[in-house]
Amino acid sequence: MSSFNLRMLLLLALGHLVTDIYQGALSTILPFLKEKLSLSYTMAGAILMTSSITSSVIQPVFGIISDKKGKAFLLPLGAFCAGIGFSLLAWSPSYPIVLCLVLVSGLGVAAYHPEGYKTATFFTGEQKATGMSIFTVGGNLGFALGPILTLLVIQYFGLDWLPVMAIPAVLFVILILSVWRIISDHHEAHAALNRAPAAPVPGARTGLALVIATVVMRSWTQFGLMSYIPFYYIDYLKGNPVHAGTMVSIFLLGGVVGTLSGSPLADKWGHKKVLMLSLGLTSLIFPLIFYADGPALFGVFALLGMTLIASFTVTIVMAQRLLPNNLGVASGLTVGFAIGTGGIGVTILGVIADAYGVPAALKFIGILPVAGFLMSLTVPYPSEKR
Repeated sequence: MSSFNLRMLLLLALGHLVTDIYQGALSTILPFLKEKLSLSYTMAGAILMTSSITSSVIQPVFGIISDKKGKAFLLPLGAFCAGIGFSLLAWSPSYPIVLCLVLVSGLGVAAYHPEGYKTATFFTGEQKATGMSIFTVGGNLGFALGPILTLLVIQYFGLDWLPVMAIPAVLFVILILSVWRIISDHHEAHAALNRAPAAPVPGARTGLALVIATVVMRSWTQFGLMSYIPFYYIDYLKGNPVHAGTMVSIFLLGGVVGTLSGSPLADKWGHKKVLMLSLGLTSLIFPLIFYADGPALFGVFALLGMTLIASFTVTIVMAQRLLPNNLGVASGLTVGFAIGTGGIGVTILGVIADAYGVPAALKFIGILPVAGFLMSLTVPYPSEKR
């Protein structure tokens, strides 16, 4: 087994950060695209649905390819496509062009994640949870920084300058190519050491299905909040659009804190217990959205991000433990398919918002973590000795 390599984990986490900058920023520019192209809430939701399908739902396909034979080139290619597709959205003259660019960006995201999670395991040594949390936090930071960077560009230079957002992707491609031999060597070593499959885990299929269903509820909640925080704050609370983007970033930065704290707690208390705690606390905090105002509302969203996303790495580790012979597929199912399927639910939220208003859509979102919590109670999972 290879030793813990912080330098390589940080590089892969940087790629995760760069890729998720574009995924996290998409919901932030929706109000601007909606105004520019005169889109309805349903059409705006369809943009996110396209992103979810291409960036997440099809990730298991890339995971299958990765498990059969490593495709390390997907790391630089994925990051580059994610950046180019997003950055050109500002120049889109029509709704179909927007969808096409979102598709290109989404495929780039889908290509990077399964290969990224699999490659990250090569550099964790025996400290699997710690190593995976480092890689995961890169994505959390990307989601959080995306709205901030995008809004800074729009605020100071205008929407037409959005293509400068492609710079991080280009820089990452240069960096990862500079250490390509190290990545290739670890891929070859992993293939040589893992020719004999591990014994299957009893009840793995049922457990994996319930973990995936729980992640769907969690991601539907996350993407729903990311999409409708700006609309709720701008259209109903009459807040500053820039502050709305900041609120999304605070929510996601809370998720970074949750990810870093959730992993060691899971190592100490057990993966399943932390998953239940995460969704249970989220269910209790969520109603405060409708009672808090001003700075308190920012605090509520920070807490929601921390509790909701605390189980992100935990569910990935649970899936990989249930499916030890298919790390790429396990990552693709939990990070891609389950999260993407939850993201598709944003389209349903758009229909609710058009028919009954944004507050009604937010109230519907509040039901989702409760459903996820109830599902987490029934997950069959191998015993964890602490």
